[in-house]
Amino acid sequence: MSPQRKKDSLIWGAILIIIGAIFFLENFHIDVWNYVWKLWPVALIVWGALKLVAGLREGRDRSAGSDGLPPRQG
Repeated sequence: MSPQRKKDSLIWGAILIIIGAIFFLENFHIDVWNYVWKLWPVALIVWGALKLVAGLREGRDRSAGSDGLPPRQG
C-alpha cells in the first residue's frame, strides 16, 4: 500500500470514528452537535495547516534531491 493511500485510509477512519462517536453520544442525550456546530471551523484551520506543512516538506524534499542531501553546486 502506498504511503498516500495509507494516509488517506487513516484520515477516513478517524472521520468515521468521530462521526460514530457523535451519534453514540446523542443516543445518551448528550448534545454534542452544539459543540460541533461551534467548533467546526477549527477542523478547517487544522486541515489547512496540515496541508501547508505537507507542501513545505514536499518542496524541501524535492529541492534536496533524491538522496536527501543538498544539491551540489558547480
